[in-house]
Amino acid sequence: MTVTVQQIKRISKWNIVSPKGFQAVGVHCGLKHKKNDLALLVSEIPASVAGVFTTNQIQAAPLQVTKQVVYETGKMQAIIINSGNANACTGKQGLADAYAMQQKTAEKLGIDPQLVGVASTGVIGEKLKMETLLAGIDMLQPTASLEGSIQFSQAILTTDTVTKNIAYQTEIDGKEVIVAGTAKGSGMIEPNMATMLGFITTDAKIESKHLQQALASVTDRTFNAITVDGDTSTNDMVIALANGLAENETLTPLHPDWEAFMQALHAVAQDLAKMIAKDGEGATKLIEVEVTGAINDVEARKIGKTVVGSPLVKTAVFGCDANWGRVIAAVGYSGAVIDPEKIDIQIGSTYVVKAGEPVLFSEQQLTDYLKQPEVKISIHLHAGAGTGTAWGCDLTYDYVQINATYRS
Repeated sequence: MTVTVQQIKRISKWNIVSPKGFQAVGVHCGLKHKKNDLALLVSEIPASVAGVFTTNQIQAAPLQVTKQVVYETGKMQAIIINSGNANACTGKQGLADAYAMQQKTAEKLGIDPQLVGVASTGVIGEKLKMETLLAGIDMLQPTASLEGSIQFSQAILTTDTVTKNIAYQTEIDGKEVIVAGTAKGSGMIEPNMATMLGFITTDAKIESKHLQQALASVTDRTFNAITVDGDTSTNDMVIALANGLAENETLTPLHPDWEAFMQALHAVAQDLAKMIAKDGEGATKLIEVEVTGAINDVEARKIGKTVVGSPLVKTAVFGCDANWGRVIAAVGYSGAVIDPEKIDIQIGSTYVVKAGEPVLFSEQQLTDYLKQPEVKISIHLHAGAGTGTAWGCDLTYDYVQINATYRS
């Protein structure tokens, strides 16, 4: 999707409570040693809800609870999130604990438990410290302030080095509509989905079925277009809440401003996805792979994900080595339809391959380019009209160190 600048605008209040009627908070309750580890997001009224969840067949207890709210209730008013413990592979007790989180949060807010989602992130296979966590829920005092949103974005982090927040505004039926998002994710990033949690809020008025349609479409081209290490986690989800307080006419695909809403939603998701890729564990560089001329968009995205996910490509970028052979090899094993004699490859603005054959280039020029914090690889297939972009990061010594000592 091409984002039209005139229709959407990034706003300075880059936080999850920028849309009307949302509040958030994060606290340290004791699941982690010092940092915030418990977060709450609340809508003033029950909101339309959409969700996209991990494809890992082993799914953590919180996912089971939240999927029930999304698919059976179709509305959500709050979501409670803890970090430091994934509550995954914890059996019947883990599921009971997730329901206890839902029930306690509902009691705290005075709402129906079926309007409360649950999310967890952290170490797999350890039981939650429920006494500590439930006492933490009593501490939560959500607000519509910047401070509350910052606390929220901090409390959902695990190995992330930075918080990830963004917001865009657009106009629908002459009303200002804001779409905002917060995410976490640093390792085990191989959607569909990844070890990531994403929360998107909007004050647009839209029914859940159309919000689900919009979120699924956008996710395919954003959150599902990033990779850090090829692992798919057990806990991951993106949840979108739309409470309608902007008071626009109900959005549907036939609404004249549907495209403006889709562009804002896409921009939020894409920015968050790129932040996650850039903040990959131990990463020093964001890698963008743009593919054009594929037989269709799906094939283009497949090639992009394969190239950006290649350990050899990732280490070459880390080492500032313009080893384009690793790129073209990844194109070849991607499983997509290609003609090897038509492939062009650029690193930055420099062609290294044309029509499947090497091109003379300045090694020093490309070495200097590869030292930049963002690296772009362009692949032109000349096989069709399909396009796609994927994002990832380099693979460094620090990635091994972080994951070798994750539990200790």
